[in-house]
Amino acid sequence: MTRILDRRTLNRAALERQLLLERSAMPALEAVERLVAIQAQETNMPYIGLWTRLEGFRRDDLTSLLYDRSAVRSSILRGTQHMASAADYVWVRPLVQESLLRGRQAAFGSVSRDWDLESLAAEARRLLKGRTLTRPQLGRALAEIWPGRDPQVLGWSAQTLVSVVHPPPSGTWDTGGATPFALAEEWIGRPLAEESPDRLIRRYLAAFGPASVKDFQMWSGMRRMDAAFEELRPSLRTYRDEEGAELFDLPEMSLPDVGAPAPVRFLPAFDNLILAYADRRRMMTDEQRKAVCVGAITRPTLLVDGRVHGVWTLKHDRKAARAELTVELFAPLEDEGPVRDEAARLLSFAATDADHALRITPWTG
Repeated sequence: MTRILDRRTLNRAALERQLLLERSAMPALEAVERLVAIQAQETNMPYIGLWTRLEGFRRDDLTSLLYDRSAVRSSILRGTQHMASAADYVWVRPLVQESLLRGRQAAFGSVSRDWDLESLAAEARRLLKGRTLTRPQLGRALAEIWPGRDPQVLGWSAQTLVSVVHPPPSGTWDTGGATPFALAEEWIGRPLAEESPDRLIRRYLAAFGPASVKDFQMWSGMRRMDAAFEELRPSLRTYRDEEGAELFDLPEMSLPDVGAPAPVRFLPAFDNLILAYADRRRMMTDEQRKAVCVGAITRPTLLVDGRVHGVWTLKHDRKAARAELTVELFAPLEDEGPVRDEAARLLSFAATDADHALRITPWTG
């Protein structure tokens, strides 16, 4: 008989696999690979995502991985910016290429209806060979070849058609500016590799399972994965959730004690734990989801007892050397002490040389 897993069990399983029941001593690169890829749409997000999961994590632990090319930043899962190990990028990127092309078509299909995309990709590779160009620079160079075309659309299209990474200092702590492109195979020093979806499914389940086919599709951006899961079925364990949806897991992965305490944690914006499921009720209520996931935005979240309990913002005025962390709670706390303690640790990590202030207020929408 198939075991039914309630939401608390699914919650504790997700937290354990995401290194959120207790901070891990594993090295940063190992943690990045454990998580498959970490969101990097905003420069500081991957740093905070690793800080909240790893004991003694320092900013240089991640920055050094980008400079020595052990990790790379690029459009990967769901066509959004992520950081992944270079070893994983070379096989994950080809698997998600179709979802990147869908995103390009949705955004620019109408204005590029008569474009020869193969020629565009070939010219982009030629222009990038042996050098790094920012997206605006590449777009303008392509517009010289095809006068009258929008350079911005050309630059964004090239990003999806060609496997590129964004070399540092882009993407490092507090570093903004135009996004640089380098050919992934040149930067990493090895070719891209063809791989079946099986490998990515197994890695996803190890990091986020038990989960459904729809959950995997939501996280990866890939479609029509039912057949791939069916092929894997003999080697997977299956469960059902409380609504009867089928969940898959790796047989070697155990489920934690549902009574396991879950400490207060601050998750950055767009954290994949929040985005990794079609059904996110293991992490929050449907009403909370409406407040956290607004259009294309996913707010930074506060976890209390393993579930979303509020959202937060950090404003760092470097000129005034002052940082204020505002926590907006969806419901009152019996004891604010653990939140205040963890907030102080976050402020110390994110704004080392600043005066710190903390505000805890009710969520008002």
